Amino acid sequence: MEVRRITINIAGRVYPLNVPAAEEETLRKVGKQIENMIKDFEQNFDVRDKQDALAMCALKLGTNAEVVSANYDKTIQSTNERLAKINQSLNNETGK
Repeated sequence: MEVRRITINIAGRVYPLNVPAAEEETLRKVGKQIENMIKDFEQNFDVRDKQDALAMCALKLGTNAEVVSANYDKTIQSTNERLAKINQSLNNETGK
């Protein structure tokens, strides 16, 4: 596995990272997303410093992750229920 050394700038600080090459693009994209969120919070809310903006980013990203996880769980449950019904129908057909 190829590892690359990259730097990500978040809230005016540079973070050097060693990352798998396959993850580089994702990390850069997320870094830019966080920077954009910080700018948005600073422009639209009473944010006193970068730490406040980062805390708000963490809350927003955490909330988004929880929503995605809940939707995923609901989808899995719904799919399992449909598969159980299909399985039951198939069993009823073969039992005739």
